[in-house]
Amino acid sequence: MTVWDDLVGQDHVQEQLGAAARDADALVTAAAQRTAPPEASKMTHAWLFTGPPGSGRVAAARAFAAALQCVSPDRALGGAPGCGFCDGCHTALIGTHADVSTVAAVGTQILAEDMRDTVRKSFTSPANGRWQIILVEDAERLNEKSGNAVLKAVEEPAPRTVWLLCAPSIEDVLPTIRSRCRQLTLRTPPVEAVADLLVRRDGIDPQTAAAVSRATQGHIDRARRLATDERARARRTAVLKVPLRVEDVGGCLKAAQELVDASAEDAKEIAEEVDAKETEELKTALGAAAGGRMPRGTAGIMKDLEDKQKRRKTRAQRDSLDLALTDLTGFYRDVLALQLGSARGLANEDVRDALERVARSSTPERTLRRIEAVIACRGTLDRNVAPLLAVEAMTMALREG
Repeated sequence: MTVWDDLVGQDHVQEQLGAAARDADALVTAAAQRTAPPEASKMTHAWLFTGPPGSGRVAAARAFAAALQCVSPDRALGGAPGCGFCDGCHTALIGTHADVSTVAAVGTQILAEDMRDTVRKSFTSPANGRWQIILVEDAERLNEKSGNAVLKAVEEPAPRTVWLLCAPSIEDVLPTIRSRCRQLTLRTPPVEAVADLLVRRDGIDPQTAAAVSRATQGHIDRARRLATDERARARRTAVLKVPLRVEDVGGCLKAAQELVDASAEDAKEIAEEVDAKETEELKTALGAAAGGRMPRGTAGIMKDLEDKQKRRKTRAQRDSLDLALTDLTGFYRDVLALQLGSARGLANEDVRDALERVARSSTPERTLRRIEAVIACRGTLDRNVAPLLAVEAMTMALREG
């Protein structure tokens, strides 16, 4: 087992990151021994990981962070960094390493206030580890102010600080930031490779692993959730029934309402557990008295937490709705394949009867318009249009075809 084991179908990326980790280790060793650093190094201070959803860009960045923090004795004897077992690797992988800071969007944007402490930390030396590492999971969500804060830190980094930025594509990141990063592009992993990972890592039975990997078209996290979460399976089943329910205006409006309600309920269930734990931990840290009474002067801190949780819940609902729309796009893509005479490799083989029914009742041109309607809905949601209005417009477009 190494830190790279969960990096599926990305051999070219693993090779580059492994070489950089070896050179990074040599740089740290040279500094500790006060010797000259290597002349040609593959290590740099800022990296940009891009790739489609499910490609594992955050997993790749976290594996690289673990390799950079590796303190295995084998590494000191010439072995490759990233053993996966030492304290440096383990804590970096599970997110508890003191010198690996992770930033993820709480709402639809990463605000400047969300980055302030992290940017300040990036200018300090590592406390215990070999590198000070900042991992930004949603670099595409940096707004103008937070992006400028990151830019200043990337332009003039501390000697032992590494920035790892993740985004769907290069174009999603500010040009001034991406021009200062080494870029790595990940691809969607093969369905077979994802199924193998689910069997090997998560103990999923091979038949289920193959089915969910095919249904999610190689999206690792979604495949795992579909295999292990009954709610996720129920949500997908409901979504794949939508094309059969948009035959009249009433059906369109009802289907839209149910999609939005389901995404809100999904977000609520996810948020309740996280929010309760987060709130209790903050109350304890602030010295809450018996009965939950808070010390004077802490109301503002608690209000900031509530605002953060509200933004996170809003994003969770939109992410859940976007996931439903992704499944809907996959349904119509399979319909189009059937209409064009290609019945092999369908993602939604488990609802083939529904696929064939829709395929017989429409044309390839209508199916393409329906796919465009779903994509347009996703774009509308990105512009913060009210979810119900956006989804109602989409279901009406699906009816018209």
